[in-house]
Amino acid sequence: MADYTTSEMMTVAAARMLGNGTVCFVGIGLPSTAANLARLTHAPESVLIYESGPIGTKPNVLPLSIGDGELATTADTVVSTPEIFRYWLQGGRIDVGFLGGAQIDRYANLNTTVIGPYDKPKVRLPGAGGAPEIAAMAGEVLIIMNQNTRAFVDKLDFVTTAGHLDGGDARKRAGLPGKGPTAVITDLCIMRPDAETRELVVTDLHPGVTADQVREKTGWDVRFANDVVETMVPTPNELTVLRALLKRTAEAHGSAS
Repeated sequence: MADYTTSEMMTVAAARMLGNGTVCFVGIGLPSTAANLARLTHAPESVLIYESGPIGTKPNVLPLSIGDGELATTADTVVSTPEIFRYWLQGGRIDVGFLGGAQIDRYANLNTTVIGPYDKPKVRLPGAGGAPEIAAMAGEVLIIMNQNTRAFVDKLDFVTTAGHLDGGDARKRAGLPGKGPTAVITDLCIMRPDAETRELVVTDLHPGVTADQVREKTGWDVRFANDVVETMVPTPNELTVLRALLKRTAEAHGSAS
């Protein structure tokens, strides 16, 4: 029996994709957990940026929102939000955008706006934030999401953030300069876009996960690479650092068990 959870496997797998020295525009939630785990383990020189303005932030606990004071007090510097977007993002200074979402489709387009019809939604979600701009302008985008058929859908209820649009060279034709999503990390697997069609293809299965399990949790006829590999299990150090980070965060926010 594994000594780690599926959530821990997902977070560790996502963290490993952030290289040391990378300038990363971080979203709140799972992306923030993974990015900070990377900073605390193999990527101490990574530069974490949040849209509220902190640059090179090194939070001791995970932020509740982009306005969390922990981000500002532990940052190398803090600038205005317009400067983050105009100078850093639009200026081509962001290597990686780290995002999540409520829904994703086979071309890694994201929905964080509504579930159901836009005029009469079943659920109104938090909205776009800076995700559309990050996905458009960052050098590449990593997406981390729990995998189920409510989230991995054949057709989005609303396209908030462009991934690879309708596939092929659609991003180029739309004038989007960044590479777009290069990996989607879930609690079951890792998907990457096909080199030509840009449709997401399963390239890595997490230990103990079967192809049928992935199919059951995906709302489209998901494709698999010819040479699917098994994700490396979390190391003791990765688990120790992640659990300590989550424990500090729970204690700081008053939600420790």
